[in-house]
Amino acid sequence: MSEAPERKYLLDNRQAEAGERFAALGELFDPVTFRHVDRLGIGAGMHCWEVGAGGPSVPLGLAERVGPRGRVVATDIDVSWTSQAAGGPVEVLRHDVAADPAPGGGFDLVHARLVLVHVADRAAALRSMAGALRPGGRLLLEDADPGLQPLLCPDEYGPEQRLANRLRAGFRTLMAERGADLAYGRTLPRLLREAGLVDVRADAYFPVASPACTALEAATVRQIRGRLVAAGLATDEEIDRHLANVATGTMDLATSPMITAWGRRP
Repeated sequence: MSEAPERKYLLDNRQAEAGERFAALGELFDPVTFRHVDRLGIGAGMHCWEVGAGGPSVPLGLAERVGPRGRVVATDIDVSWTSQAAGGPVEVLRHDVAADPAPGGGFDLVHARLVLVHVADRAAALRSMAGALRPGGRLLLEDADPGLQPLLCPDEYGPEQRLANRLRAGFRTLMAERGADLAYGRTLPRLLREAGLVDVRADAYFPVASPACTALEAATVRQIRGRLVAAGLATDEEIDRHLANVATGTMDLATSPMITAWGRRP
């Protein structure tokens, strides 16, 4: 009998490229995240739980909004980069959202970005987050849906773009083998309603031709190149050629659509 597919998170926070990825993700998506946070009225004195924080940018942005009388609990399985946000109202904890009890105290906002798509027991994680809300608290979930737009280069007009899209397909294969749900983002509104939340809304965003898309792609491919080669999804020569193409800065790269959904605990 063959071994079960490896379920370890594909993009290990301990790798040097993780910091580059977090910086690029922050540049791409922090404005979207905080547009929603501000629309939900998160402000002074409130308590927030940032789930799977990864880098420091979202915890720090929440800390600015809640101020010294507020509380931000930033959790992740690996806090190698999150720990940079510790201090003031920000508390950083090692935590597995699908297995560990939620931090106590109740929260006005629970937020997770690009987290649940990678979690094996997504249902348990979502129950934990919804259950941690105070009455009237808001759950704000943002997750990718590569199935809606699977291409790195939507305008596939030449060999460079075809190679890029083939490597992106290999990346999706590796994610799926580790239990990622590549059509998860679109399910968020329904899942929030099923969790008992009301006033559920959602929207979607994906950037194209941003310098941060280029930085994100280069860091991601360097981070997973060994796994792509080991799985027979690409050769070292193809990866080197793709990274050289990306480095020109002339490729119009895109991310997967990020679905943002939010709801309120009655």
